[in-house]
Amino acid sequence: MANGREVAIVTGGSRGIGAATSLLLAKAGYLVVVNYVSNKPAAEKIAAQIMHDGGRAAAVQGDVANEDSIVQLFNAADRLGTLKTLVNNAGVVDVKARVDEMSAERLARMFTINIMGSFLCAREAVKRMSTRHGGSGGAIVNMSSAAATLGAPGQYVDYAASKGAIDTFTIGLAREVAREGIRVNAIRAGIIDTEIHASGGEPERAAQLRGQIPMQREGTAQEVAETIIWLASGKASYVTGACLSVSGGRSV
Repeated sequence: MANGREVAIVTGGSRGIGAATSLLLAKAGYLVVVNYVSNKPAAEKIAAQIMHDGGRAAAVQGDVANEDSIVQLFNAADRLGTLKTLVNNAGVVDVKARVDEMSAERLARMFTINIMGSFLCAREAVKRMSTRHGGSGGAIVNMSSAAATLGAPGQYVDYAASKGAIDTFTIGLAREVAREGIRVNAIRAGIIDTEIHASGGEPERAAQLRGQIPMQREGTAQEVAETIIWLASGKASYVTGACLSVSGGRSV
């Protein structure tokens, strides 16, 4: 349970897993910064829902592909309270393609948002949370994917590679700041019923892949969010450097 003016930032917090996570963090007592890059109405809707339910929230614009924008996002959070949780949720996929069909522009966009954005947001969080910098600790939860271990051949190897980088980043950062009061973990999400599939040109992808999932169904944003909340909470106080699969048993 968060107390006082403890702040949680959820990047990409206006839809899907980010929105579900924002709502649960607010119920846990955090003042939630619902980050968005362009869809202000969607972010404001989530913030309004939180406040209607008695919580505290602010919709704050910030592009994780831009360093200055990231710094401004965290500075805005500083004005609201003390940062205790960062959920590195913002990310993108692209249309299905083989590696020999991918452009440099596609790769740059993918890696800038999915990898560099997570690095820079974590950098700003560590500056605020670490006891080395005068902070009082906190938790970082990175959004990875089952694709990190599956590779996504013939679909989007670039996305899978970006999430593999997130796994390595999570393990390394967790060990780097373990003595400074910060826990760092990742969620390897499997096939989840969110809008991200439509953004990659396959709105029916989740339903189409049910047969490959041992549980024979796609997951929900709420199920992933519940796991994120646990990792961010004191109930996971001895968990750091973990890449936790939330995939209905799918690993191959």
